[in-house]
Amino acid sequence: MKKRYLAPFVLSALFFAACGGGSKSGEQAATSETEQPADNSMVSPNANKPMTKGQELMAQQDCKTCHKEEMKLVGPSFKDIAGKYPNTEENVDKLADKIIKGGSGNWGEVAMLPHSNISKDDAKEMVRYILSLSANQ
Repeated sequence: MKKRYLAPFVLSALFFAACGGGSKSGEQAATSETEQPADNSMVSPNANKPMTKGQELMAQQDCKTCHKEEMKLVGPSFKDIAGKYPNTEENVDKLADKIIKGGSGNWGEVAMLPHSNISKDDAKEMVRYILSLSANQ
């Protein structure tokens, strides 16, 4: 009967001996890997900046379904929009209306859906943020 309990005990001891312990060189290798600087090449340069009111408003909406900051998806990128329209009050007003009413034709045949639930002031804040992304500023 004692042999019945001895076999699992011996097998468990062998398993733990094979897996456990570790050497000091293994621990040193792990710490040297963590001491290297992190690769931030895929992180947006604006990642640590506080969000503007326009960004916060856009985060609450469905903007990123069709638009990205630097890449065309369904609609143009925000940087492409900022490059096409100078940051003037006339353009802010015109583009805010475009957000609220929707439309098509300026960037191709795919229509932008209307966002009638967004107030004119909020739409203007969103446009001001988008136009601030221009490389010309």
